[in-house]
Amino acid sequence: MISNLINKLPFFIFLLIIVSCNKKNDEVIEEIVLTPEIVIYEQDLIDENYLFLIENGGTSSYLINKKGEKLWTWNFEDNLGNDVELLDNGELLGIFKDVDRPFTIGGGSGIIKLFNNDGSLKWQYKIADDNFLAHHDVEMLPSGNILVMVWERITVEQAHQAGIITNVDVFPEKLIEINPNNNDIVWEWRSWDRLIQDTDPSLPNFGVISNYPEKIDFNYNSNTPGGDIMHANGIDYDINKDVIHVSVNFYNEIWVIDHSTSTSQAESNSGGNYGKGGDLIYRYGNPSAYKNTEGTTIFNNNHFPNLLEGDVQGQGNMLVYVNNYGDLLQSIVYELELPEVFSLSPNVNNEPNIVWSYTNPDMYAPKFSGAVRLQNGNTLICEGDYGYWEVSQSGEVVWKYDGDTNFWRGYSYDIASPALNNLDF
Repeated sequence: MISNLINKLPFFIFLLIIVSCNKKNDEVIEEIVLTPEIVIYEQDLIDENYLFLIENGGTSSYLINKKGEKLWTWNFEDNLGNDVELLDNGELLGIFKDVDRPFTIGGGSGIIKLFNNDGSLKWQYKIADDNFLAHHDVEMLPSGNILVMVWERITVEQAHQAGIITNVDVFPEKLIEINPNNNDIVWEWRSWDRLIQDTDPSLPNFGVISNYPEKIDFNYNSNTPGGDIMHANGIDYDINKDVIHVSVNFYNEIWVIDHSTSTSQAESNSGGNYGKGGDLIYRYGNPSAYKNTEGTTIFNNNHFPNLLEGDVQGQGNMLVYVNNYGDLLQSIVYELELPEVFSLSPNVNNEPNIVWSYTNPDMYAPKFSGAVRLQNGNTLICEGDYGYWEVSQSGEVVWKYDGDTNFWRGYSYDIASPALNNLDF
């Protein structure tokens, strides 16, 4: 009997395999349905968190999953100036276009708005008159104050008296910090206070520019459409060092500013945690902007200085989207290792180390754009006039979203994040 069973064993194994297969066939296998915008979807390699997509200049922003499904949409009465962010408490902070703004440089906005988590307006503040215009980016600081980028008018006469070569009024950069509880401006920094020139020794602030890397050469950029001399387009705040990183597109640089100063100290070159007042405590991306012959220029029209924080890979490093990579119609994303201690010296290499980069012949956006690091180590890249890429550390494209419009940036939100919980999501 045992002998007969042994002889029939292969048949029993065959039956078990059939039963097992039929059992699997009976199981309900969920079909993955992708929206038409999804071009690449490598399920095992992607980060499953949700994405907050910002259409440039649009009247809505929305949250999607990696299948492309829209999970939540915010609709606005005004066109976005550029940036809008979902905060941890479910509120939304954004900058919007004032239709009556007096000058219309690209990226000009004028109105900062804060929305409750039910979409109702909580607060707004207007900076749009003949001499000042809010633009591009806003940042909610840990204090609850709001940091805003502002263009400040300098007349042709004022510019000439300061040694600036121009035939139009110019609009250099200014940062202001607003307390939304009482609308007081509690801090400000002006690039105008940092000026150096080498055109006329009889005028103020004359000097050898390469000897003063902490100062700003207002004659660096000779192409100033509408007086847009610098065209800063993004800010990020480092809570650990109490500094602000400012992306300055026409200088192909990022400037680092000491936020610990008072406003009066920010007008000077002393005071604050770094002892330099409002002078630049660090700058990177383009040493030629201050006539430094050491170091290599790696930026060519840069956007979104994104300091990596939390528990993401590369914490403390900086992601930057560079729109023009060399002479190619191609963009590149850099991850830069910033110095632990900021040092900015004349006639030495002040540039940070490149620890990672990604480029692709198919990735090119001359404007907008940015990159964020995802929880699994992948990088989400916003290609401004296309959509979004997710690439692995090894450079494999694991997800692509073709939005068929222009996008300003994109942010990633953990499914269990406070921001989504506070939306009653």
